Amino acid sequence: MLFDTHVHLNADQFEDDLEETIQRAKEAGVHYMTVVGFDRKTIPKAMEIAENHDHIYAAVGWHPVDAIDMTQEDLDWIEELSSHPKVVAIGEMGLDYHWDKSPADVQKDVFRKQIRLAKKVNMPIVIHNREATDDIVEILKEENAGEVGGIMHCYSGPVETAQECIDMNFMISLGGPVTFKNAKLPKEVAKAVDMKHLLVETDCPFLAPHPNRGKRNEPAYVKLVAEQVAELKGLSFEEVSEVTTANALNFFGIKA
Repeated sequence: MLFDTHVHLNADQFEDDLEETIQRAKEAGVHYMTVVGFDRKTIPKAMEIAENHDHIYAAVGWHPVDAIDMTQEDLDWIEELSSHPKVVAIGEMGLDYHWDKSPADVQKDVFRKQIRLAKKVNMPIVIHNREATDDIVEILKEENAGEVGGIMHCYSGPVETAQECIDMNFMISLGGPVTFKNAKLPKEVAKAVDMKHLLVETDCPFLAPHPNRGKRNEPAYVKLVAEQVAELKGLSFEEVSEVTTANALNFFGIKA
């Protein structure tokens, strides 16, 4: 049994075969998923998918790339949705310095507001980080985000930073890049981080693991991520599946 902790089944790429994709995931042993909504278009779809499938849950938040578009009404909406029984986290949120749509100061402001909201409603957070590691860690510390904890989604940083995040009550989630031959850091993190702090994900439809790299990713492929983690840690696939699923259920507060 596997738990894909970060999927975007609400993306346009799954519009024509959503149910078939979910069925393939079940057949691959993926029993649980968290679908992430991050703007006005994807949040309602995430809620709809979660409401229609017993084993699928939702996270709702605002993506840093679109931070410039977020209004107080959007923040109030996320707060309202946080009380829904299928919503298990706030996010994804964070910083993304790769794209230049939203200025860094706007991103930081929206990030801080969402952390404060998560603390207000007592829910964990899901962190998106692209080329902004130092600023993210600084803001998490300044905002005492460890009070609610969270997930470092598709973690790609060094072991030392992973440990800093673990010390703040964050889980380290590994995705497709851990299977890439040239992805040195994720492999080092997989080896170094204790299993009790690890989760697995796909971030589908993005970042498909080897040997599907470059193709549309989907939740069934999280098995490839778990298999790679097992190989790197010298554990059985069954042990990695069992522990990461238990970690996710515990983290999200889901009763199996």
